[in-house]
Amino acid sequence: MQARGWWCMDKIIIQGGRRLTGSVKASGAKNAALPLLAASILVDGPVVYRRIPHLRDISTMMTLLAWQGADVTYDDQHCLHVDTRPSTKPEAPYDLVKTMRASSLVLGPLLARFGSARVSLPGGCAIGARPIDMHLKGLEAMGAEIEVEQGDIIARVDGRLQGAQIVFDQVTVTGTENLMMAAVLAAGETTLDNAAREPEIVNLADSLRALGARIEGDGSNRITICGVERLQAGEMTTIADRIEAATYLAAGLITGGDVTVTGISPTLLEAFLARVKEAGATVESGDDFIRCAAEKRLKAVDIHTLPHPGFPTDLQAQFMALMTLAEGTSVVRETIFENRFMHVQELARMGAEIRLDGNTAIVTGQSRLQGAQVMATDLRASASLVLAGLAAEGETTISRVYHIDRGYERIEEKLRRLGASVERQSASENWMHGAKLQA
Repeated sequence: MQARGWWCMDKIIIQGGRRLTGSVKASGAKNAALPLLAASILVDGPVVYRRIPHLRDISTMMTLLAWQGADVTYDDQHCLHVDTRPSTKPEAPYDLVKTMRASSLVLGPLLARFGSARVSLPGGCAIGARPIDMHLKGLEAMGAEIEVEQGDIIARVDGRLQGAQIVFDQVTVTGTENLMMAAVLAAGETTLDNAAREPEIVNLADSLRALGARIEGDGSNRITICGVERLQAGEMTTIADRIEAATYLAAGLITGGDVTVTGISPTLLEAFLARVKEAGATVESGDDFIRCAAEKRLKAVDIHTLPHPGFPTDLQAQFMALMTLAEGTSVVRETIFENRFMHVQELARMGAEIRLDGNTAIVTGQSRLQGAQVMATDLRASASLVLAGLAAEGETTISRVYHIDRGYERIEEKLRRLGASVERQSASENWMHGAKLQA
């Protein structure tokens, strides 16, 4: 407990006002890598993972798999090897998963493989209700018996899960992933209607097919899975992190700069790129790169978040930061999570003018922001504060940066490569500084 407290004290300090230029390479997507790792539970043999990002959520998932009994190792080519054949514990205890929402992704695979599972109700960012009721209803439709006991989901099935027709009440990415993985080893055919269409869903389906799964329709709102007896050993490769890439492109735009992100297809960011073009940014792209430049002050444009292919909720906070310095007034409407405006009051500390009206934020662009001490409240909110700090006059100190580390690989290093003045102050440095002041 003491170690975690010190870790939470890490801060990022930004000297703002520098124009960012240059190129960075996109990391593998956290939101794709986590379900791919969970899928290893289904595989009758070792899996080699390529382009797995080094992030806290990834480390948590690796620790969970190892705790269950899997062999988890890295090789000298930076590939991750996971073999879950030795696994004997179909559980995900609270102490291991309390910081990671994606822990629920192991429920379907554990149940499909072992016939039972005990998974603690997940934690993660406090951005609103993200109930897993639809996961549980889907598993029950496939023959599982489920109860919740002292914060744990306990699931059992007599024999194999059975194929079923499942209709989601609302679009759910993790629900689609969880039930798609469960259905891969189920007896018969499963259909998922009103399924999520995100690129991460397609990445998971492609990877499972490479191991012998029979899946059709991924990328549409109706996915069909024909269960198989087993999945064989093979490889999985994570797609580029579209949220990370857009954050660095936004970092260039908010500082009046010119940034290129390589290793990513522009098809992953069509909604974001359409909006920044509308705001006046110059956008160029090829098969594996995207370049965004701000030759003049951006114009205010409106967004409202929607499931893919709409504007991603995971980019709402970053886009709002862009709009705090745009010319005019923009309307940002959040339709996915009801509590995803916690960054607003922190941006206001830096001089942003934002008025909230329910699930809508009205942003009046200002000519400048001022550096301040701010606190990260969730993963994407923390990214918006980094963007604001890069553009602000003076120094910005962001605390609780463990949120950033959950989703951004080597963020300080990548920003410095683009010309930013960004430093991390460790917990021990903060403690020493406080001790000197006290003395």
